[in-house]
Amino acid sequence: MIILPAIDIKDGQCVRLYQGDFAQVTTYDADPVMVAQRWQAAGASWLHVVDLDGAVRGQPVNIELIRRMRETTSVQMEVGGGMRSLAHIEQVIGLGIERVILGTVALTDRGLLEEALRRWGERIAVGLDARNGWVATSGWHVTSRTRATVLATELCTIGVRRFIYTDIARDGALSGPNLEAVKEMQRTISQDRGIGQKNQFSPCSLIASGGVSSLADLRSLAALGLEGAIVGKAIYTGNVDLAAAIQELER
Repeated sequence: MIILPAIDIKDGQCVRLYQGDFAQVTTYDADPVMVAQRWQAAGASWLHVVDLDGAVRGQPVNIELIRRMRETTSVQMEVGGGMRSLAHIEQVIGLGIERVILGTVALTDRGLLEEALRRWGERIAVGLDARNGWVATSGWHVTSRTRATVLATELCTIGVRRFIYTDIARDGALSGPNLEAVKEMQRTISQDRGIGQKNQFSPCSLIASGGVSSLADLRSLAALGLEGAIVGKAIYTGNVDLAAAIQELER
């Protein structure tokens, strides 16, 4: 299982939110570029980077910081936050970013998602951020009436091959991942629906996010057969030793 350290950027700094609440922000480092270099030195093969300002404004905001992160590290990066147009996606991929995460548009603009998949294939992942099982959008400010599992089923049939699933109630809370919800999502996207859909279905990959507080939590997620797990607050507080986790679970 791949361990992806999270770097959330707000006002140019590396921060963590509590349960996605922009009013409950903890700043951990003034320089996200240095943080990226630190996690690379710890052995990370991927970084999970979120432009929180972009998520709220609906367009990439911290693009220069992300460019510097790309230029000063060799680690692979996935970037999300504010990707609401093909031009936004192209701008980020043009920096040399390996993977772009689409969130809001997966629910609100299916045509854009399909075109992005046509152009960039597996370089496009979909972020499913759920509050009590319901998809949240627009920087987690809006909770839809769409179940995350239902949306995942639909998106698998149009060619999405990778999901990042976040349980918002657990995010930044160090309360342990919602294993039952992750299991349900894993079952949903791994089912063989056969032929007869718009595209022939093949199982999708899942990366889980939210709540990781210990190495034991990561072991529990690894036991589910996930492709990856994102670790945020726990590596900033020291609850998880990133290098040790990577050595055990990824290497």
